[in-house]
Amino acid sequence: MSDSWTDEILLKITNIIVYFLFLGSNVYTVAAPRDIYFNARETYITPAPWAFLIWSLIHLLLLGTIIYQFTAPGKKVIIEGISWRFPLLGVLNAIYVHLWASEYYILAFIAALLVSSTISHIYYVVKKFYLPANAGDEVLVHLPFSLYHGWTTVLVVITAFEAFGVNALTEPAGVWTKVFVFLALFFLEATAATYAFSSPEGDLPASFAITWSLFAIFAHQNVYRSGFIHWSALAFAVLSASWVFLSMFGMYKRFKRGSIILDEERAPFVGSEN
Repeated sequence: MSDSWTDEILLKITNIIVYFLFLGSNVYTVAAPRDIYFNARETYITPAPWAFLIWSLIHLLLLGTIIYQFTAPGKKVIIEGISWRFPLLGVLNAIYVHLWASEYYILAFIAALLVSSTISHIYYVVKKFYLPANAGDEVLVHLPFSLYHGWTTVLVVITAFEAFGVNALTEPAGVWTKVFVFLALFFLEATAATYAFSSPEGDLPASFAITWSLFAIFAHQNVYRSGFIHWSALAFAVLSASWVFLSMFGMYKRFKRGSIILDEERAPFVGSEN
């Protein structure tokens, strides 16, 4: 029996509704009378406001994902594979944004962990069982969820410092603050490296999301606030950028071979994960 765009229509409609709920929650943070990205709690790991522009790219790509679910290849991975995890992700992310914008930072941190857990499960399913078979899979499924996964890792770190760190506007950076910021920067850079070595071609979008954020932290944490944090952020940003270039080289080799799936070991299992 041939696939129809009306198959699993309830889930498809739910995905559309949740997508716009998710999008609306981020639009609110920009359109609200008090621009949260410029007025959120300042910590010693707060990035420059332009770091959050990555949300726009994620929203644009996910709009393509929502449209792609009505095609046969999209139905296979989005409806049969990701399934109801996408609506769950959208709801949890909307809750996180609301709590963060309302300055309930401890609750926002808990919500960020739930968002991270959900996107990690989606990321695992997509990467493990649904390797890209065409350009649609690559651009409208793997790209947005890889970018989302890397960005969510950054959000967890940022929100943790907002919940438990000192206010950078009122307190100087003490020894322990510098130690924890350094460890957080190291963690982000190491995560970018992990993405780069996660497959023969690496995971360029996820590494890029972290690198983008590290440069934003470097730009915002100026030398007058803390020279140690400022230059540490630059060092880790440059290291992270090297993993981005490594992933770019891996992707170049992959496309030069003209193959989506490089070897039998990376071919998807028979069936799907639900």
